[in-house]
Amino acid sequence: MKKIALLLSLSCASIAGYAQDTPAPDTTKTWTIHGENTFLINQSSFSNWAAGGVNSIAGNLVFNYDFNYKKNKWTWDNKAIVGFGLSKQDNIGVRKNDDRLILNSLLGYKASKYWMYTFYANFQTQFAKGYRYQGNNKELISDLFAPAYLTLGPGIAYKRDDNFRVNISPFASRFVFVKNRDLASSFGNDPMKRLRYEFGASLDAYYKVNLVENISLENILKLYSNYLDKPQNIYTDYTANLFMKVNKFVTVNAGVQLLYDDKTEIPILDANGARIAGRGKKALQVKQIFGAGFTYKF
Repeated sequence: MKKIALLLSLSCASIAGYAQDTPAPDTTKTWTIHGENTFLINQSSFSNWAAGGVNSIAGNLVFNYDFNYKKNKWTWDNKAIVGFGLSKQDNIGVRKNDDRLILNSLLGYKASKYWMYTFYANFQTQFAKGYRYQGNNKELISDLFAPAYLTLGPGIAYKRDDNFRVNISPFASRFVFVKNRDLASSFGNDPMKRLRYEFGASLDAYYKVNLVENISLENILKLYSNYLDKPQNIYTDYTANLFMKVNKFVTVNAGVQLLYDDKTEIPILDANGARIAGRGKKALQVKQIFGAGFTYKF
């Protein structure tokens, strides 16, 4: 719970600083479409370097699209994020460093100036197989639809503008899919079942602010409490992305994702890289990405 409190404090501190002017929307349009295509690359090489080092190169592709509809009191906001990356190091080979498919949809009916009645859906999975490495050995720990998460339900949302919104659903259904039964127990599912159903409350928040000219910070927070099993153990997923614009096409991006799920176990491996049966640990999962690259916006 201390880890969750820390994540909430970070997010709330960012939201507390919200003070951004936005241009008046074009009320003649019903659909607005925005997108960013980003290719990031980072590289390091060493030759006769006394302190040592490992030659490496990594590349990441990220597609981030928004499809938003607005007419009279109705709004329908949709976001699709697709990311994939590979890294290669000497004596290690090629490994995956990013893999995500995220789809968000929020249908809203205006109740007052900033409040809406909503129905939302969120889907998350990855494309390729993921491994945990131990020396020259590796163990499969994830795959397409192993796991995948679908969360949906009615709620109420506060939406200041496209850069600041919070949706709360006190009656949200959550489906956890694990296509590969060998991985089921790692994500809290019965090994004989590919699907687990949860019912609880969710919070989904998005906040983006310009810190200074050409530098912006994006915050994404997802919380879920399962009424049916240990509701005090809150699933927490917080992502912070820092975008630094060099010019129209060149950017420097840094991102960190902090995830805690008490149903997910990190496998413990023996000296040969094999998983120790019945052994796993629950821990805060951390992912960091940093790189310079090219971004095309429309």
